[in-house]
Amino acid sequence: MKEISVCIVDDNKELRNALEEIVTMSEGYKCIGTIGTAEDAVNQIPILRPDVVLMDINLGTEESGIDVVRVLKPRIPDTNFMMCTVYEEDEKIFQALTAGASGYILKKTDPARMLEAIRELYEGGAPMSSQIARKVVIAFQQQTVSNSEGEDLDMLSNSEK
Repeated sequence: MKEISVCIVDDNKELRNALEEIVTMSEGYKCIGTIGTAEDAVNQIPILRPDVVLMDINLGTEESGIDVVRVLKPRIPDTNFMMCTVYEEDEKIFQALTAGASGYILKKTDPARMLEAIRELYEGGAPMSSQIARKVVIAFQQQTVSNSEGEDLDMLSNSEK
C-alpha cells in the first residue's frame, strides 16, 4: 500500500501539531509539511506536491483556505484538497467545493475517521462529515425542486425526463 503524503494548512499551531501527530503516527500516511498561512500554502504546496492537503478555511488573514484552493487546484490538479474546518454554513461548503475541494470534514471528526477520509479522498472518493453531506443533499434537492418547475424541462429529452 502506497504511503499517502499529506500537507496540513491551519493557522492554529496546536491543531497543526495535533493533526501532524495523527498523520505521522499512522501507518500508510506521511506528513510532508505543515503550513500556517495562505501565502506560505500558495508558495510551498506546488513544490511539496502532496497527495492530500487538509485545509482550514479561516487562516486568520484576508485570504481564506478556500482562496488557496481556488488558486492551487488548477496548478496542481493531482493534489486533493479536503477542507478541515469548524464551519458548517452552506455558503462556505459550496464555496469550498466550487473552488476545487473534493472533501469537507469537520475538525471535531475523530482521528480514525479523519485518516479514513484522507484515504478515501486519495482513492478517488469525496469524503464529507455526515452533517456536511446532509446539507449538500438538501441544497441539491431544493435546487432540483426549483429547476423542475418547468423552465428547464424543455431542454431535456424524453428519456432524460
